[in-house]
Amino acid sequence: MTIQWFPGHMNRARREVAKTMESIDVVVELVDARVPSASSNPMITELRRQCDRPCLKVLNKADLADPVVTKAWVKAYQQQAGVHAIAISGNLVGQAMKVPGHCQILAPHRHSPTKPLRLLIMGIPNVGKSTLMNSLLKRRLSQVGNEPAVTKKQQRHNVSDRLTLIDSPGLLWPKIETPLVGFLLASIHAIGANAVVDEEIAEFLASTLHARYPSLLRKRYGIEIEEGEGAEILEAIAIKRGCLCKGKGGELDKEQAARILLKEFRQGILGRISLESPNQNFA
Repeated sequence: MTIQWFPGHMNRARREVAKTMESIDVVVELVDARVPSASSNPMITELRRQCDRPCLKVLNKADLADPVVTKAWVKAYQQQAGVHAIAISGNLVGQAMKVPGHCQILAPHRHSPTKPLRLLIMGIPNVGKSTLMNSLLKRRLSQVGNEPAVTKKQQRHNVSDRLTLIDSPGLLWPKIETPLVGFLLASIHAIGANAVVDEEIAEFLASTLHARYPSLLRKRYGIEIEEGEGAEILEAIAIKRGCLCKGKGGELDKEQAARILLKEFRQGILGRISLESPNQNFA
């Protein structure tokens, strides 16, 4: 399955972002801590480099990711020119409030009523931009949803006379060249449901979890599979959870099992999991 998803509003959003980039000080790029590389939009990097803007790379949803792997990602990003990195859970106000201070390091000349610090919040769909905005503002202004592409247009907020935040819509790039990246993005629900098949995504996720965190699969579903493809693992989960197709003589409902696995991974029920590491090569 080839995964592609680029709703029309994203094209408009890209043009708006290109204009806004010229008048901000720091790009705050949110990525999902479970898949930091796959969830980093190369267009964001291209646009900020064209305008010579520094970047705070925020590994969000860190409470769902493997802390050891997340630490390695932060270290890797810190070595990039013009980039500072932190790992947070943006739904926690105390952690979210660290963001402006780290941005101040990247733009020390912007911290007064005449020169307020201007931050552009960016990222792909469903990485938690609106949640972070609400935490920073300490009030619910940005719409939040567990579906990708909830925010459709830029929203500007003056937090104080020294700090301005601009929240942009989630941006994917027009063509996902690497199939693996598409599957990783679909696993964290950054791709619209109409562009993917849950069972295929769940088979990919099951295979990846079996390779990286087999003990978590055993603990959650009580399955023992020494070797096997994602389809076999999904079938074992269907058996354990009693997923049966109605009126089909006990036929396993792998689609239901897929929904269970995806939901429990996305909500962190399986445990703290990272699906990629800094030393992986996605070329």
